[in-house]
Amino acid sequence: MNIKASDLSARLLANENLSVIRARTRTASFDIKARVLTLPVWKDMTPEIEDMLTGHEVGHALYTGDEYLVPIQEDRKIMTYLNVLEDVRIEKLVQRQYPGLVSSFKRGYAVLYNEDFFQVAGVDLSSRNVVDRINLKAKCRDLVEVEYSAKEQPIVDQVMAVETWEDVIEACKALYAFMKENQKVEEDAPQYPISDENDSFEDS
Repeated sequence: MNIKASDLSARLLANENLSVIRARTRTASFDIKARVLTLPVWKDMTPEIEDMLTGHEVGHALYTGDEYLVPIQEDRKIMTYLNVLEDVRIEKLVQRQYPGLVSSFKRGYAVLYNEDFFQVAGVDLSSRNVVDRINLKAKCRDLVEVEYSAKEQPIVDQVMAVETWEDVIEACKALYAFMKENQKVEEDAPQYPISDENDSFEDS
């Protein structure tokens, strides 16, 4: 059996013999129940992007538990934002545990940003809602300048500081409440996804 080095790296980083598959999907994903890490087959896939996507999904394998499969009962629309905040948390934790991944994330996101994967070239980012601006800044870091209003900043700080699942839930509720009060709550998922927006969350 021919096992790619990146597949072996994913298993080593995740500390388990998870399955790694490649498919013609829109994004990467991790199935929490089946323990399957799926990497997309993109025409312009580079080693830098694959390393970043692998590190991201390994973050879900390590830190996203079964509690993610339980809907937040207060309002189903809040689930739209949950993945954004969980991505902030797991990327922070996986790079902290494996410092060698820091450069992988930087290089991978730099390639995507330079190819305008996020479709922000020439875009006035102030026209985007705070969720999208948080999502973009969390992923691209120093690659992009994102401004927040004085009213938005406390929510942004709370989101960027998440460490535990409980932090994610509380920040998600606060962000959603802020959006309902101050901005339009979008029906669709936030922009700039690089991972499946629900990471195999099943609404059944």
